[in-house]
Amino acid sequence: MDDAARHVNRFEGSASAHTVVQAGEVRGGIHFHQQLQSAPTIVPRQLRGDVRHFVNRSRELARLGRLVTDDCEEPNVVPVTVITGTAGVGKTSLALHWAHSVRPRFPAGELYANLRGYAAESPALPEAILGRFLEDLGIPASHVPVELERRETMFRSLLADRRMLIVLDNAADSTQVRPLLPASAGCLVIVTSRDDLSGLVAQQGALRLEVTTLPTTDAVMLLRATTAEYRARDKRADLTELARLCAGLPLALRIAAERATGWPSMPLSELIDDLRDESARWNVLTADAEEGPDAMRSVFEWSYKALPAPAARLFRLLGLHPGNEFGLPAVASLAGVEPLVVRSLLDTLVRAHLLERRPAGRYEFHDLLRAYAAELIRREENEVDRAEILGRCLAWYLHTADAAQRAISPYDSYALDGQVPAPATALGFEQYESAFRWYRAESTNLVTATRVAAETGFPGIAWRLAVVLRAIYMHHNAFDDWGTTARVAVEAATRAGEPAGEAEALENLGKVAFQALRLDEAEECHRAALAIRRRIGDQRGMAVSINALGLLGLRRRRLDEARSHFADSAEISRELGDRRWSALMRSNLAETLCELGRPEEAGGIIERALTDFRELGDRFGEGNALFLLSWARRESGDLEAADGAINSALAIANEEDNQVWRGHWLVESAKVELARGNPEKALRLCQESAGVQRRLGDAAREAVALDGAGEACQALDRFEEAAKFHLRAIALYRGLDAVWKLAWALKHLADALDQLGDHEPARAARQELLRLLGPMRDPEAVAMAQATARRLGDGT
Repeated sequence: MDDAARHVNRFEGSASAHTVVQAGEVRGGIHFHQQLQSAPTIVPRQLRGDVRHFVNRSRELARLGRLVTDDCEEPNVVPVTVITGTAGVGKTSLALHWAHSVRPRFPAGELYANLRGYAAESPALPEAILGRFLEDLGIPASHVPVELERRETMFRSLLADRRMLIVLDNAADSTQVRPLLPASAGCLVIVTSRDDLSGLVAQQGALRLEVTTLPTTDAVMLLRATTAEYRARDKRADLTELARLCAGLPLALRIAAERATGWPSMPLSELIDDLRDESARWNVLTADAEEGPDAMRSVFEWSYKALPAPAARLFRLLGLHPGNEFGLPAVASLAGVEPLVVRSLLDTLVRAHLLERRPAGRYEFHDLLRAYAAELIRREENEVDRAEILGRCLAWYLHTADAAQRAISPYDSYALDGQVPAPATALGFEQYESAFRWYRAESTNLVTATRVAAETGFPGIAWRLAVVLRAIYMHHNAFDDWGTTARVAVEAATRAGEPAGEAEALENLGKVAFQALRLDEAEECHRAALAIRRRIGDQRGMAVSINALGLLGLRRRRLDEARSHFADSAEISRELGDRRWSALMRSNLAETLCELGRPEEAGGIIERALTDFRELGDRFGEGNALFLLSWARRESGDLEAADGAINSALAIANEEDNQVWRGHWLVESAKVELARGNPEKALRLCQESAGVQRRLGDAAREAVALDGAGEACQALDRFEEAAKFHLRAIALYRGLDAVWKLAWALKHLADALDQLGDHEPARAARQELLRLLGPMRDPEAVAMAQATARRLGDGT
């Protein structure tokens, strides 16, 4: 990711920097199709590796092969196959083996997702998987819609003309899978599940393939293939007995084979006697159970008891880890052991087939083995020790996430207190890239860790972890995880009996709601946080909550209310001696005054803030203040001062190599040029800004640039081109609930349409404009409403 993308929403407390950038399919289809056309063509290659020593399954492979024949009877129906069967029977192995054999037929690539239907974590949400798929296909995170239905639509549109293979592993039920299905017959979807997914079969016409245990011949073949390099002389009768004790389950067979290869000099008959004794014990304990689960548990126990003591302990400790997949540093913290030692123990578990190695130095449990490890830790470690181990692991995630937030978004990072001691093994990050890679790898575990902390007696860690993650989520527009952790945090902080934490958690949830345009919910959260902060005397927190209410007022165009809030927040910050926050609030106040049509007053305020930002060395604060100063001076008619201010702001963006800032401030430069009578230059600047914003995925600011381009075209008497720009801006604004900016774009469109002689569409645009302006009471909105009503009354 380039430097520009790192600074999205960097100053979340700033009004002019606080842009909601959620987009997707919007009315009229203009933005949606443009967005898809501009998305880079990415060919994802996400299939996991094929399975070694895959045996037979010829009947199943033949049935699957019919899905990719060229003479499809229903050319408009996406082919879906559902591979079902009991746990450990080899569903995923079959799916991956066949997927690798047919992948050349799908030049657009492959998508893979573990839906975690039976894992320790909660099953993956369809909207979260779709969000990840859309990003993997080239859609910027900020263009991924919030709503599940709109994500589905965008996903289907992206895949409409592509031949892509999609593997959805470990599905919980049909409801989880259905939103992830494309509509293109050129795609192929492979789903694995323990459930029969009858809904997909009935409604989507999926081919259901039930995978059963391996017949004895194939089971012996698998054992022979896996052990041949170490035990070539084993008798077929012994291998047959070992296959029987494993009930023909590939997972059990592979674990048993690994145990046998670990003791190449021991007769297989002796190992079989050990396993037979273990099987007999489990048959007594679970007399009513099915043969498969009995065999699986017997093999697990048999293999576990053969481990060296340190590896056995690590295996059961991993049953406490919040998630099936993990990296070496997290395991070292969990176990309290040096990383080099842990790596050796993990390798032992991989060789025993009790863990699987994944790319980038990570490891994963099969969910059955994870459940077995969790049972072992409950059985063999006392409650006090378990709590200490889990707390150490959760503290590691908390403090490593804290280090990541400070590297990813230092200006928005939460100052973690010292209530949870930092483990010595917590990671630190010097650069954005390493911190972001860690976050991406651990994102699922971080959500699970928050939930586990709340459920297992660590509510203080739960709410702190959620709040620490806020800056990362805000930076990356990770709204799904942000919303999940924020809701957990509110309840956890209340249960922890920490009022300051409860206020912080409410503020966090309020910011999620604001980003999702649930403004009533956001206001409720921020007012509740403010009430707590007033009660406990948290002045700094009060300033933050009051600022949040000001941003809500600005969003709703309640400008007098916003101005009052920003002034109050600035006064508190001044009293606290927080110079930067005070300057930030004065910037927000100045922006509100510009919106109120009071540019002279705004200019005086912003000049004082500009001085503070410069002395503090805050480059964004300085640039943003210059942008606002240009706006104020332009509205006052001092175009030379406006030009000087915005050029200084753009110089800062160039020096910092920050395209987010440059893209935003270019539009103000265009407005200055338009006011100076240079519409051609204004058009070029707006088009440059729109291109930058499209690449960054900021739909709101792209719309501003497009509308500005339309104004420049009108000044050049290019009214047809102007109308097209305004229509594109309107389509974007509708998807963003940006009512005031939508109103301006409708006015501009109506003016352009009138010049083209299209008076009826112009009248319709003005009628919609008048409806939008109805609830607004600020002077500029009232004046615009009166002028619009006059135009409609005159019939012009």
